[in-house]
Amino acid sequence: MFTTLIIILVLLIIWTLWGSFSSSVEQAEYKILEKKKGYEIRLYPKHIVAQTTVEGDYRTALNTGFRIVARYIFGGNIKKQSVAMTAPVVAREDASQKIAMTSPVIAKNSIENNNGTRIISFGMPRSYTLETLPTPTDSRVKLVEIPEEKYAVKKFSWLATHNRVEKFEKELILALSVDRLETLGVVAYAGYDAPWTPPWMRRQEVLVKVK
Repeated sequence: MFTTLIIILVLLIIWTLWGSFSSSVEQAEYKILEKKKGYEIRLYPKHIVAQTTVEGDYRTALNTGFRIVARYIFGGNIKKQSVAMTAPVVAREDASQKIAMTSPVIAKNSIENNNGTRIISFGMPRSYTLETLPTPTDSRVKLVEIPEEKYAVKKFSWLATHNRVEKFEKELILALSVDRLETLGVVAYAGYDAPWTPPWMRRQEVLVKVK
């Protein structure tokens, strides 16, 4: 029994070290403007993303979109050039498919409906511009420049299951409502780590643009 516990402990340590090593990629740049109860307000500078639009439930859309955009950064472009992966991978419901609400806009839970149109995006390394990034060979991948924006962000760890993401999205929206902060658009999910990262080391976030 004692030997088994030692083996499990050693394997957990190795897994933790591997997770730390394998998740060391360029992170999205932002400035924390204010720390609130349970969330923070961040300012994200202008940046470029590679994104694709896919159909399906939350998990299916995330997996499908990830594969499409990953092919681009792993050489699926006219230069056959690899582009370094960055974190996080962001999934959000396609707001353009919805009828706009009157002010104030209440962000709709991005996974409330099992099926829908979702946008999956990877941030591009800051060393690139739209002119220097290689052109995707897959027409489903678009390179888009995102303007400077302010977001409310709630962090959580462990696994990002449908129910857990939905729970934290609702908590974020409730906190913003209490603080009387107006939201713009829908809540998005951001995942920072590779699938093999230990659950206790995973960094997950839900975020929504605020006015």
